[in-house]
This record gives sequence, C-alpha cells and structure tokens, in this order.
Amino acid sequence: MKAYVLSSYGSPEALRLTELPKPTPGPGEVLVRVHATSVQPWDWHLMRGEPFFSRPMPGHLGLFGPKITILGADVAGRVEAVGPGVTEFGPGDEVFGMPPQGGGFAEYVCVPERHLAPKPAAASYEEAAAVPLAASTALLAIREVGRVEPGRRVLVNGASGGVGTYAVQLAKAYGAHVTAVCSGRNAELVRSLGADEVIDYTKEDFTRGGERYDVLLYIAGNRSFRECRRVLTGKGVCVLIGGAAGRWLQPMGRMFGIMAASAFASQKAALADVVRYPDDRRNLLELTGLMADGRVRPVIDRVYPFEDLRAAVRYQEEGHAPGKVVVTV
Repeated sequence: MKAYVLSSYGSPEALRLTELPKPTPGPGEVLVRVHATSVQPWDWHLMRGEPFFSRPMPGHLGLFGPKITILGADVAGRVEAVGPGVTEFGPGDEVFGMPPQGGGFAEYVCVPERHLAPKPAAASYEEAAAVPLAASTALLAIREVGRVEPGRRVLVNGASGGVGTYAVQLAKAYGAHVTAVCSGRNAELVRSLGADEVIDYTKEDFTRGGERYDVLLYIAGNRSFRECRRVLTGKGVCVLIGGAAGRWLQPMGRMFGIMAASAFASQKAALADVVRYPDDRRNLLELTGLMADGRVRPVIDRVYPFEDLRAAVRYQEEGHAPGKVVVTV
C-alpha cells in the first residue's frame, strides 16, 4: 500500500510517499480501505513536533522524533477484513471514524472496532471524512463540557474553521442562541449554519461588547482568562479547544494558564479533550443522527487528491480554511 510516512519532524516535505505492506488486523481491529481522510491542526502539530514543550510529556509526540509515523486522524472507507472478536462490521461495510494512533494518510489502516461507526448513508466518503475529529470535538464541547441546553447563550470564537462550523450547528441543535466570531468574509457561511448573530473580529473586539454568554467556545485566538471573563455570565464556562499556535509553548501554555486562573473565579474553564474521550462510537452515532435530520452538515473548503496531500497540509496550516480540508485516497 501507499502511505505518507513521517520519519522526522519538519515541514510537509517531511511526509514521504512510501510503499508499505498492507497491515493485518489484530484482535478487535478492522482493516479499512481508506477512501478519504481530512487534514487538521492535529496533523501539522505532530508533523512539526510543536509546541516543543509537549515533546517530553506523555502523549503523541516523541522527544527525539515522531511516535506516530503515519498521520491522519479521520478516515472514511470500506471494510477490507476484520480481526478476531470483531462483531459489528464485516467486509464490504462502509465505515467512518478516528484511528487513535493516526493512519489516515495511507491506503489502508487498522482501526479498533470501538473507534468506528457505519458511514452515514447519505454522505459521500469525502463528507464522512470531514466529520470525525472536528465534529466530535465540537460535540464534546457542547454536550459534555459546556452542558448546553435550550435557552443558553453560546459564543463561538473561531466559528468558521473545522471545529467552529460544527460547533455553531451543534449549539443550535441543542437549543442555544448562538453568536459566532469570524472574519467578515465568512459571515454569510456561519449565518447559513444557524448563527443568530455574527461578530467580525477584524472590526470589533468581542471581549469589549456588552453581551454576556453562558458558554464561550475558545477555538481560536490568544485571549487571557481575564478577557474571556468579560463575556461570561457569573457562572459561565470557557471551553478550551485550541488557540494561536507557537513553536515552544502555545497554545498549551495559554490554555493551562486559563484553567489555572479559573480556579480562583466563579467562571470556570475546562478542556474539550476528544482524544482521551472513551466512547468515540457514541459521538459518531449521535452525529450520524443529526446529519440524517439535516441539523448538521459538513462544510468542506477544498478536496485534494492523495498525490497532493502535502499541498493540503500546507494549505490547512495557513489557518484560513473555512470548514474542512479533505483528501481523497
């Protein structure tokens, strides 16, 4: 099989197209013929090994080189074979999901059964590949951390990106009044996703407005907790999902700082960590239902062929893609 292999940290050129043996599924694993994957910050953080602060810490980065050598956290494809003990899927089934150790940047990948779900029937492989990590992150932020329910007021900072486009739709699906923060050029997009109000961050500082929100989804930006508190109600929650990247410490340093500062305030900050969430299938099945109902749809900015995967990574790393960047395999 063909796969993009990362043997050392670096730019997209460090991803080498390589011929490898087709993997064999072990107990509880499903071998998926990948038809589409997507590119997201998870990939280029691991590709560059940044922030450097994370390398010696437990996780996906290695101190001297990458632990994960085939990136790609999203897959959509067809089951090729199953390992011992697999009961939910068989050869020929269409699936989508999140291989916990990557592997989507390849023609085949073995995925534990619990990290997969049946592909939404009406979705193409490209649409299905745009869903797993980004939409599951947004769902975890809305349902588990923000505890959004009808009547709550939600502010989505970074509303036009991969996670943000899902967060706007999911907050509306859970009955919230949604204010989206994005650039003016993406205002109509987020309105079409259900945003009740849009703030153009190039013209207005959302932390200086008079409105207060029950939940702030902190997807993009470099704000302090003091600034975030200005827009939160007395018992509001700042849900941390991402932020402006840096080579040495950010965004993790800023996020840890916000969580530490929230320990001394009535408003709280918490991390939406979908990577460590134990029930991927629950999220994927809920998202499938919301897609079937028409309440959630993937927003895809660009689709690249497999041979142009490095270009897809370069484009996504620029940080201006509205919605998702998808690669067909």
